[in-house]
Amino acid sequence: MKSLLKKYGQAWTLLYFFIYLPWFLWLEQRTTEVTIISSRIDAYIPFCEYFAIPYFLWFIYVPLVTLFVLFIGTKEDFYKHSAMLFIGMTVCLVIYTLWPNAQLLRVAIDTDKNIFTQAIAHLYQTDTSTNVCPSIHVYNSLVCHTALLKNAIIRDKKHIRFLSLILMIAICISTLFLNQHSIVDVVASLALFLIMYTFVYSKILIKTYKFLKNSVSEYSDSSSGSSR
Repeated sequence: MKSLLKKYGQAWTLLYFFIYLPWFLWLEQRTTEVTIISSRIDAYIPFCEYFAIPYFLWFIYVPLVTLFVLFIGTKEDFYKHSAMLFIGMTVCLVIYTLWPNAQLLRVAIDTDKNIFTQAIAHLYQTDTSTNVCPSIHVYNSLVCHTALLKNAIIRDKKHIRFLSLILMIAICISTLFLNQHSIVDVVASLALFLIMYTFVYSKILIKTYKFLKNSVSEYSDSSSGSSR
């Protein structure tokens, strides 16, 4: 047991979901004035129910990549991946909280057409059209693909990197073709990703942590010295 905790102790970051889920569910149920997100480009994007496939694959892709990095990657890999995911998702939640937003892009669904339209109709019922900008769906997909690119094992496996790239792009596009998000949401997610990437993978996060740690240590030492 101790060996497992020592080897996979970094998994404690997954406890974040006990913060994320209640917060997000509260936002989904909240009734307040919202800013409608839209762009002229949205009108040129047709609805296509077949994009339900990559859209729902997101619910496998994100946890699968996260577990892969946990068990196969280094501790540093996992902490960076966790920082990218969870800090970015928190930024999204803060934005939704302080700047409630929504979209009015959804179309009427013919549930008798096929299994995909039935799945999308169910999605529309369970997932409100609020809290859309930035898109967590898009942001997490970018983060997970990046985590695979950074992994030493996957780095040499071109076929896996290619498949991940295709899936990541398909997931991002699916949010548009299912009328779940505006192009504005996608661009905002990309901007957030680029900011977080610079913050995490340029070692700014590590340097900040070490600076704060050293500052606390120096303060503790000076306090104990003065008390003597």
